[in-house]
Amino acid sequence: MKKATKTIATFTLGLSILLGGTVAISPATTHAASASNVVSIGMHYMGTPYRYGSTTGNARTFDCSSFTQTVFKQAGVNLPRSSSAQSHVGRFVPRSQLQPGDLVFFYSPIHHVGIYIGNGKVLHTYGSPGVTISDMNSGWWSRNFATARRVL
Repeated sequence: MKKATKTIATFTLGLSILLGGTVAISPATTHAASASNVVSIGMHYMGTPYRYGSTTGNARTFDCSSFTQTVFKQAGVNLPRSSSAQSHVGRFVPRSQLQPGDLVFFYSPIHHVGIYIGNGKVLHTYGSPGVTISDMNSGWWSRNFATARRVL
């Protein structure tokens, strides 16, 4: 696996140089993407403050989609920036078949995204708690669930 990761990193760097761009390669972006890895990375950010419009690459504050984008990038999966755009990647998953690591979306049209962590819980960020865990099976989160996508 290490040889394949090194080959991919070398190819990406070479392609970036060829196209005149730059690429940053760090150990955090070379892990194999797995549900447990995604959840573990996301949990690392518990309590990180929420700020609407947080910039990509900033891990001091997040909005919902910069949070999921950052977590998945560190697991080796690139996601688009907005929750709406993220709701079109991967494949549709019925609510009854959610698995840890799935992206879950709220509102219609889509305005919020989080990471399903199992047992009806979603890891996400909003308002005052910042990165937190909420119960998707009750209250607002249950009423406003829209769809889910599997990208792993």
